[in-house]
Amino acid sequence: MTPDPGLPGRGSASPARRDAMPPTNGPDPPERDVFTTDLPPGEPGRGHRTHRKWSARRITASLVATVILVAAVATLVDVVAVRAGRPAAAWRRLLTDELATRPVDNVWMLTGGAVAAALGVWLIVLALTPGQRRWLPLRLPPGCPRVRAFLHRHGAADVLRDAAMRVPGVGAAHVLVGRHRIKARAVVRFRDPQRVKDDLTAVLDEERDRLALAHPPRIVVRVRQRTD
Repeated sequence: MTPDPGLPGRGSASPARRDAMPPTNGPDPPERDVFTTDLPPGEPGRGHRTHRKWSARRITASLVATVILVAAVATLVDVVAVRAGRPAAAWRRLLTDELATRPVDNVWMLTGGAVAAALGVWLIVLALTPGQRRWLPLRLPPGCPRVRAFLHRHGAADVLRDAAMRVPGVGAAHVLVGRHRIKARAVVRFRDPQRVKDDLTAVLDEERDRLALAHPPRIVVRVRQRTD
């Protein structure tokens, strides 16, 4: 009995089945990269939160560590010298006498306490705030929670300024990018200033969305007519 060629037998496979079977030896097909520009404007990555870039603050940490190290070494050396039978250092005796004789409401005591409190508050603020205000976080793509990207404010301002200069009627433009607002000032050479302002606002809105910022700032546009 001859097997029907239209039915799959032991030694044959149907074309549909053969096409549906994935290759066994070849490499896996590459996955499509998802960029932040593929997301809708103003929508952050799904399930991910974007944070500002933290500053290492190496200079501040180095200064504080140096001051603490010098004070600790000087005190330790003086204590060891006193334990060895030598007199205490002059600066230590002067500091002890001043602290013991001056009243609490003395001007120098109040000034020193205020300076110490201000330095302490400043160090606490530095420790609890991220800093790096010049870097703007970008939207995270879905499925990449460990990917972080930032854009410098000056770079964003240059891109927006180039877009503003392409608007008909704009002779000069200045753009300042902040965390919450984008301030744009333009000089109108021709056309109606109100129409130029509307076109400039629309162009800046579109260009801002292309930057894929995690927190898009609000755009404020001001134009003035060139008089000369």
